[in-house]
Amino acid sequence: MTDCIDKQGFRANVGIILLNDHGSVFWAGRAGRPGWQFPQGGILPDESPEEAMFRELDEEIGLAEHDVDLIGSTRRWLRYRLPKKFVRRNSQPLCIGQKQIWFLLRMVGGEGQVRFDSTDKPEFDRWRWVDYWQPARDVIYFKRRVYARALNELRVLAFPDGAPPKPAFVKRTLVKRKRGRRRNPGAQSHQPA
Repeated sequence: MTDCIDKQGFRANVGIILLNDHGSVFWAGRAGRPGWQFPQGGILPDESPEEAMFRELDEEIGLAEHDVDLIGSTRRWLRYRLPKKFVRRNSQPLCIGQKQIWFLLRMVGGEGQVRFDSTDKPEFDRWRWVDYWQPARDVIYFKRRVYARALNELRVLAFPDGAPPKPAFVKRTLVKRKRGRRRNPGAQSHQPA
C-alpha cells in the first residue's frame, strides 16, 4: 500500500465508529496484542475518504456497504502525532502522525457478518460492543484526544435525542487544546435529504 503523507508528515487516514441499535460502539482487539481500537486505515492515492472507509470496513472487519448505514463524518481532518519512539526515522517521506476523517456508521446487517479473515494479516482477532465514550479512555494514550474529539463531534448524529453525558475523562481530554485553534463546526450528516 502506498501511503499518502502530506508535507507536514501526517498520513491521510479514515477512522470508523460503528454503532448498534442500542448506541454502543464496535470495539476491536488488535490481533495478537493486548490493545483495542476502532477500525481505521490509510487512504490510497486517487481514493476518496469515503471509498477508503468502505474498503477498510471490508478488509478489517468483513462488512460491506450494505451491512451499514452511513450517518455522517467529521467536517475536517482530526490529527494526532505519534510519540517519538513510534516514528520510523528511516522511512521516506517521514510520517510523524495521522490526519483522519472519522465516519459514523450504524450496523444494519447482523453481527454474524463480522469477520477478520478478509486479508492475509488480520488487524483484529476479537471484538465487543462498548459504551459510546469508553474508547476515548481505553485506546492507547496518544490516540485518546483524537478519539474524544471524533466521538464528541459525531455525538449529535449518533444521538439526535441527546447523547449520553460526557464522562470526566472525556471533558478533561477535550479541554486540553492548543491556544488559538479554531473550534470545529461540527459533524457533517450523510443522511439522504
